[in-house]
Amino acid sequence: MKQVIYTLLLFVALSTQAVAQKNENVTSVEQEIINLSEQKWRWMADKNVEALADLFHEKAEFVHMGGSWGTERELAIIESGGIWYKQADIHEVSVNIIDKTAILLNRITLIAEVGGNEVTNPFEVTEVYVKLDDGWKLGSLSFTRLMSRGDD
Repeated sequence: MKQVIYTLLLFVALSTQAVAQKNENVTSVEQEIINLSEQKWRWMADKNVEALADLFHEKAEFVHMGGSWGTERELAIIESGGIWYKQADIHEVSVNIIDKTAILLNRITLIAEVGGNEVTNPFEVTEVYVKLDDGWKLGSLSFTRLMSRGDD
């Protein structure tokens, strides 16, 4: 029994160390984008269209399984509950900065309510942020459904 407990403690310690080492390689700008993305998921879950309207660029594009549209329609869909992004479980995240553009990739499991039906889907989500004078704005949000559950 002690052997099992020691093995579990060692596993937890090594896992924590690996996460800490990974975060050391993230620049402050990359971490800012990661934090902004996480906040965006919370705002979407809370249907906080006021905060999202400030984050979304007026010319942003949103690509879903059912089509693509601009900022105004995305905000209207969120506000009406047409799509309720209840919970995004983030499994992996990476950020690439190119000049004043940040490309963030999230591998997530999304729990959402679409047309009154709760659905769970694994997605690779591409988020493109553009640095403007007043901060980072989301320019594109694109969902690609994965074949696996997403939490493997």
